[in-house]
Amino acid sequence: MNQAIQFPDRETWNETEQAVTFPAMVNGFQLTCVISAAVLFQRFGEGEPLEIFRAHRWDLEDLAQELIEEQREDAQGWVWLS
Repeated sequence: MNQAIQFPDRETWNETEQAVTFPAMVNGFQLTCVISAAVLFQRFGEGEPLEIFRAHRWDLEDLAQELIEEQREDAQGWVWLS
């Protein structure tokens, strides 16, 4: 694991985006990572999005780390997991 990327346990539900957002600390800077409810349901089945995220946190953080390392932020500076 890259020690320069850390994921605090501060995930939240974003009603506007219909997605779970969670922070990533990268060399002291915070990025916002996002995974939509639709993607969560597609990958892991139906349920409450925050509960699904928490049950699969390690896999999702690994995916987010890969995307961050590839510098896949959007124009808003968010990293979208798909």
